Amino acid sequence: MKHTKRKKISQNIKRNARISRYVIYRETSIDFKEQFWSFIGAFVGISIIAFLQSSYLPRLENILLIGTFGASSVLIFGAIQSPLTQPRNFICGQIISGLIGVTVFKCLPEIIWITAPLAVATSIVVMQITKTLHPPGGATALIAVIGTEKIKALGYFYVISPVMSGTIILFITALVFNNMTKHRKYPTNSRLTRIFKRREDNF
Repeated sequence: MKHTKRKKISQNIKRNARISRYVIYRETSIDFKEQFWSFIGAFVGISIIAFLQSSYLPRLENILLIGTFGASSVLIFGAIQSPLTQPRNFICGQIISGLIGVTVFKCLPEIIWITAPLAVATSIVVMQITKTLHPPGGATALIAVIGTEKIKALGYFYVISPVMSGTIILFITALVFNNMTKHRKYPTNSRLTRIFKRREDNF
């Protein structure tokens, strides 16, 4: 009996050691092809938004490029298998957070030590409830409260542009560049991904 117990403990230790080695290898290994496509995707996505911002929006006095898109790019181009980067989380999480941020700003007086944490904390909870958790969403809510006067003046239009329009641009870019090779697949387990892969194989 003791021998069997020792054997099970030994097997568990070996199994855990194998898993640890695999995780460490995956986290520390350098995959230049993977990093290349992460770079290209993020570069193209942000450059499209920045180009539209610099070329067309100054005349309309609007804003399209906000800091939250930098954080989103890290996830949707650098951690494409994560549940937090999938379309439901990415798109809905950003929109929900934008709505909450604007609502908090409009409904409460400008007491930053109340509005800023309330916008972020509420967005987190609502994203959890709706299963749309996307970490940069907290920044999207915060920007609506502490952003420039130009952003605050947008009101609920902030949710449409820059939040939704910029998110859609990044999402389309991610669909293209995250499915350029056989090893990259975005979204995971999606009919949309299979359509993209099929078209690539035809070419």
